Amino acid sequence: MPSAHGEICGTCLRQPPQFDTTVAAWRYAYPVDRLVQALKFHGRLALASFFADALAPLAAQADVVIPMPLHPARLAERGFNQAAEIARQLTRKLGTGKPGPGLALQGASRIRRTLPQADLPVDERARNVRGAFACALDLTGARVAVVDDVMTTGATLGELAKVLKRAGAARVENWVVARTLD
Repeated sequence: MPSAHGEICGTCLRQPPQFDTTVAAWRYAYPVDRLVQALKFHGRLALASFFADALAPLAAQADVVIPMPLHPARLAERGFNQAAEIARQLTRKLGTGKPGPGLALQGASRIRRTLPQADLPVDERARNVRGAFACALDLTGARVAVVDDVMTTGATLGELAKVLKRAGAARVENWVVARTLD
């Protein structure tokens, strides 16, 4: 959770997450929630560039950027991956005038179809995504940034981070458009 001087929050001190840090452009509240939903559920792809503009100043050094993967069935239903659209724009912006991080659109995959996290009680979300991801990349020593639209409990991002660290990532950061707060 946010802190005045960027310190580790009490929850993370008690139960350290698999990822190293998270940066979020905004709080998930009106009007940002409506904009995220417009991209995600109504295909307003131009918003991906707007979100990337907001994330770019917050992005730290990364070697590889991996968008949160969708299961192939969900991707077929939606027709696009909103995290991939944001990541595409973001890596383009970060690479302007200097070497930027590499974009690995297929860097991770969702190998198990899960229920939408928003439909589940908080205490069931970690179980829902357990074993849902795979990574075929060798990330030995890499600083990896995972791009996603919304972070709620962090269960999905934590599960993906665990897989990325097993693949050798030295550091996993989450770059999210919006974060829900208590």
